[in-house]
Amino acid sequence: MLFKKDLISIADLSLGEINEIFDLALKLKKGILRGSPLTKKTLCLIFQKPSNRTRVSFTVGMTQLGGHAICLGPEEIKMGVRESSKDVARVISRYADGIVARTFKHKDIIEIARSASIPVINGLSNFLHPCQGLSDLFTIKEKAGNLKTIKVSYVGDGNNVLHSLMLACSKLGLNLSIATPKGYGPKKEITKQAISFAKKSKGKIEFFDKPGDAVKGADFVYTDVWTSMGKEGEYERRKKIFKPFQLNSRLLNKTGKKSFAMHCLPAHRGDEITDQVMDSKQSIVYDQAENRLHVEKAILVLLLG
Repeated sequence: MLFKKDLISIADLSLGEINEIFDLALKLKKGILRGSPLTKKTLCLIFQKPSNRTRVSFTVGMTQLGGHAICLGPEEIKMGVRESSKDVARVISRYADGIVARTFKHKDIIEIARSASIPVINGLSNFLHPCQGLSDLFTIKEKAGNLKTIKVSYVGDGNNVLHSLMLACSKLGLNLSIATPKGYGPKKEITKQAISFAKKSKGKIEFFDKPGDAVKGADFVYTDVWTSMGKEGEYERRKKIFKPFQLNSRLLNKTGKKSFAMHCLPAHRGDEITDQVMDSKQSIVYDQAENRLHVEKAILVLLLG
């Protein structure tokens, strides 16, 4: 087992650790590995944000692995208001075997991991979404086989999903082209990290102003919501700015090949992605969602097993 104590960022994982996750996830998905490796283990899920895939996949995953999951919503703990993240982490460490935290502020994830004596998994923060990024690359590998010849294009907001996608692609040596509106690109520190990783893996990170230029030759075209949770007040302004970045049939055809369409969900149909693309045979959106379960099960076995 190559794992460190926590999973906070893909940047912290070696190539060997990422491949270990993928190999185990594939075995779990195919049913090659059976049994209950997490019998009598308890996972505590802490959510400051609403959740569908993260909550359900981790809960089902723990059950399938023989363990148990407890979910604590924003009104149950009121972390940072009723109780500090430090105290929450220290107390839960006395009860459970692992923590998944889904927070607004990335610093809260860091504080939980620093204070807990049990493994902590970043279930999403405003900065990173590592479980999504790993599941996305697992899905791409599943569809394409050889990652070294693959080009992925991302169009839309430079958010937490893009950050983790950049780290995952650059670690694994994929070519990633990114198109975001001016002023809405990824954080400089993530860009710097990703470019550094890409140099070592012989991958490439490229940036474009126009979506049509970014998607040329892409095997996979990825998008996400234009307005993330916590920024709802910016919706009308963002909708006008991001309209040219919509993933529609016209943009997908500009790849010049039969490319796959990706979205991490939840999707705002008619905004960043059209029904025609979302429901097409080229869409692998629901494969991504399913693979969250298998990849997270692998992470749980490696961290808690």
